[in-house]
Amino acid sequence: MNILLHADFNTPYNTFPFNNISIADIAEAIAEGMRQENEEIARIIDNPETPTFENTVVALNETGKVLERATTLMYNQLSANTSDELEKLAQEISQKLSEHQSSIMLNASLFERVQAVNENFHSDDAEECMLMEKTMRGFLRSGAALTPEKKEHLKAINAEMAQLALVFDQNRIKETNAFELYVEDKSMLIGLPDTELEAAAETAREHGKEHGWMFTLHAPSLQPFMMYAENEGLRRQMYLAANTRCTHNNEYNNYEICRKLINLRLEKAQIMGYKHFADFILSNRMAESTERVNNFINDLCHHYKTSALEDLANVAEMKEQCIQKGHDKCSESFEPWDFAHYSHLLKLRDYNIDPEMLRPYFPLDRVIEGVFNLATTLYGITFHEDVSIQVYHPDVKAYRVHDHDGRLLAVLYADFFPRENKQSGAWMTSYREECKHKISDGSWEDERPHVSVNMNFSKPTSSKPALLRLGEVSTFLHEFGHALHGIFADTRYKALSGTNVLWDFVELPSQFMENFALEPKFLHTFAKHFETGETIPDNLISAIRRAQNFNAGYACMRQVSFAMLDMEFYTRTEPIPAPSSGSTVHPIARIEHEVWKKIGLQRFPQETSMTAQFGHIISGGYAAGYYSYKWAEVLDADAFECFKEHGIFDTATAKRFRETILSKGSTVHPMELYRNFRGRDATIDALLRRDGMHSAQIIRGK
Repeated sequence: MNILLHADFNTPYNTFPFNNISIADIAEAIAEGMRQENEEIARIIDNPETPTFENTVVALNETGKVLERATTLMYNQLSANTSDELEKLAQEISQKLSEHQSSIMLNASLFERVQAVNENFHSDDAEECMLMEKTMRGFLRSGAALTPEKKEHLKAINAEMAQLALVFDQNRIKETNAFELYVEDKSMLIGLPDTELEAAAETAREHGKEHGWMFTLHAPSLQPFMMYAENEGLRRQMYLAANTRCTHNNEYNNYEICRKLINLRLEKAQIMGYKHFADFILSNRMAESTERVNNFINDLCHHYKTSALEDLANVAEMKEQCIQKGHDKCSESFEPWDFAHYSHLLKLRDYNIDPEMLRPYFPLDRVIEGVFNLATTLYGITFHEDVSIQVYHPDVKAYRVHDHDGRLLAVLYADFFPRENKQSGAWMTSYREECKHKISDGSWEDERPHVSVNMNFSKPTSSKPALLRLGEVSTFLHEFGHALHGIFADTRYKALSGTNVLWDFVELPSQFMENFALEPKFLHTFAKHFETGETIPDNLISAIRRAQNFNAGYACMRQVSFAMLDMEFYTRTEPIPAPSSGSTVHPIARIEHEVWKKIGLQRFPQETSMTAQFGHIISGGYAAGYYSYKWAEVLDADAFECFKEHGIFDTATAKRFRETILSKGSTVHPMELYRNFRGRDATIDALLRRDGMHSAQIIRGK
């Protein structure tokens, strides 16, 4: 029996029975799900009654449940627990799934019914109004009003993009796993702390090496290596390996995939009547226009670039001083693989703070407890590990989340460690989204969400538990903020639920939570030494806070540079040409390096490419939207100042944040949601204060 074909899994809280589902089950459920949804769509179209909000818009929102279950499982597992068999299925099915979705959104008869409802629609219910607006906008932005010829063209574009994006991500995983740096001579690893050496030794043993140390391109290995290793040659080797992923002359080269995806998005936008892809995307964002995004980016450059150049010069000067003192025997030029290392030494000198000093106070179990207790303090919710809930890998923990009154709010999966069959980075996703179903007596039955946070943290070793860096604690808080957005969802319609908000608003709940990482009152609640139980000393917290704005200018401009690269690709009005015969530099790499040169911060080797592995803007949802991180950062800094004004654990402020933002999803325009919480528009002042900058600009709504 294929359990995916049934609405009831007969599991705790109807969670996925991962152990009882095969790849063949997923394939069968996808095929059957498409067939069933086609029948459901046909019933809506063939309904002889006059089109209404209930029999057309709400009915459409309820279609495709079998297909949604199967594809949700497939795509989430492709990111977190992939296999050759699953990737093969995804490649085989992606075009069919794209064509299926296009056949619905480009169906003239279905669109005619939706239009008829929209033309006569009147409601005092804000959520009904938003669903109507979002449904109508979804059809128009999917091309429902196009000519038949343009619809067919758009279908082909969508199908090709789906396939290319899938291969892009699979190539990133394979290239990340393909590189290993194996070192047998310990003298080459001077500077690396014992904790990193122990982890590298265990990695070597896992790969069949009885002796020596192995380093990989997974973040918990790569990042500390670049920070601590004194050997410039090895730092250079690791840097180039990391930054040339998917650029080599092999089957995993992503350059042509990038070029084709960027060009296809341009082609799609122009079919839809827009000048370029950025205009198409931003017409459905808080920012609203390319001009406004560019102005925002320019404002950030105005406030931060001078500071960024000073930060860079200070780090370069640190290298010069180390050479003059005879500490380092290396090249005199300042290279990209030097930045993390000498930035660390400069921070240690000026603030007496080193990530290794903090790690003993951040054992993962204590951090989990601290983050969960923070949510309990703010919102009254509680977390209970539940081993009866199946998980897809032994690393994963499952929790029940209960509200202050004992009601089940959600199931939370937490997947903390890197694996060879898992994407790099960190993300939140859902296995089931919150919504409500109308039952026979006319009331609404709530279906609670199943959400997942996925990280790639430092793993435990044979002698120590998983000890996190402060940056990893911030990452946990970030993804947990996304999770709270899903956990607190309280909407009737799935399309409006949780994180289904405008893309430049979705990072507010996540980035807001990061603010707590530097708050002494929060750190004192959980940060205790894994061996002695000693609470993190006040002098360490003071050092952290003094160093809060260290390289803040550079960090901001780094994010801004990514946004500028994104806009460079997606404001093009002409396709990127194919590489010319005999050319040694792919057009994608050339454009990227022109952007870096224009920004004028640091030189990058010509053979490196961020774009070839930049999933956010190539295969993810941030194409023409990477500015969203900084946009939402303005909101999160402003929102957290409200908490600081009343006390960071103030439950009344937290209740208002939950009720006005976290629970509302997309039932209200995000600018209005923010005003409902703060009582005004957000200004950039709070962000500038937090980063040690000055001046003020207002992000205004309509």
